[in-house]
Amino acid sequence: MSHLPEDLLDRIRSRAARYDAENTFPHEDLADLRAAGYLTAMVPTELGGGGLSLEEMTREQRRLAAAAPATALGINMHQVWVAVANAVRATGDRSLDFVLEEAAAGELFAFGVSEPGNDLVLFASVSEARPDGTGGYTFHGLKIFTSLAPVWTRLGTFGTETTAEGEKVNVWGFVPRDGTEQVGEWDVLGMRASQSFATRLDGAHAPADRVVRRLPPGPTTDPFVVGIFTTFEVLLAAVYTGIAERAVELATETVRRRTSLKNDGRPYADDADIRWRLADAAMQLDSVLPQLAARAREVDEGVEVGPFTLPRFSALKSRATEVALDVVTKAVRVSGGGMYANTNELSRLYRDVLAGLFHPSDDESVHGAWANALLGPVTQKDS
Repeated sequence: MSHLPEDLLDRIRSRAARYDAENTFPHEDLADLRAAGYLTAMVPTELGGGGLSLEEMTREQRRLAAAAPATALGINMHQVWVAVANAVRATGDRSLDFVLEEAAAGELFAFGVSEPGNDLVLFASVSEARPDGTGGYTFHGLKIFTSLAPVWTRLGTFGTETTAEGEKVNVWGFVPRDGTEQVGEWDVLGMRASQSFATRLDGAHAPADRVVRRLPPGPTTDPFVVGIFTTFEVLLAAVYTGIAERAVELATETVRRRTSLKNDGRPYADDADIRWRLADAAMQLDSVLPQLAARAREVDEGVEVGPFTLPRFSALKSRATEVALDVVTKAVRVSGGGMYANTNELSRLYRDVLAGLFHPSDDESVHGAWANALLGPVTQKDS
């Protein structure tokens, strides 16, 4: 059963242009999605949720992204944390069950992970984690691209603890809004309604029962970090794939409607070059769908970590976002100058799809990860 009936998607689509133009958060979308049970759709049924698998959620997120990309991207962050909790729970570890229980109770989760200039992302933090003496920690530092910034109630974050012995430890925990501040501006090219402001952590407190990991910096096979990496890449790929699907749909409608004076008033749908370009876009998009389903199913069935595991998931994100950008560009090319107006939905999709280039993993790190898995690290010459 879908949590996104067509009439709900129609309402969400009808508001997307206004939220983008006003650069405001989609509060009405959030209220509708909450009422539809979408925020608890992946919570297990025994905990009061809908019990959707990650593979099922990718299909839902594609549909939501086709209606309102920025709304889908924001909600993605909540869904990722629910998916991570499910993945950890499937290993027999109940340390994140509180995420599922709190999501079922109405809490809204967001990510406080990315930092300015930190391209190690999940493997190291320039923020501080300070022990409170009772097993909890306070967090101090600046996090960027915090989607859902105006409305989240729980922030999953991490920072570095420096122990008395000088050891560095990555500490992961969940904090409420106390001790946090929304900072800066969110006046960006696309994905405007995601309202992904920066968040300053200044003593945000995670008590002992909300501290979920203490790990050495660097790559790890811990199910929690692997769960973040894999589910984030899968659901991100789903959002940008949904944008591309909508672009093909719009372009198809447009070329059927537009006529060519040069070709005796016949529709552009009869033009051989237009037909080839639009078909090429659809073929590219079709090649992503099996990969997206396969990676989501792998998470649902339990990821077995090996040298190519993380590269495979990062490759999915890279392929999906790069293909989405190319597909939307092709849709723009066949649709004519009318799409250049800001009021045109395809114009907004073009701006939104560009954001996919900036999410981790970026294209350079994806290729580096595959090269290392295939060839090993670069050989260092003796000095």
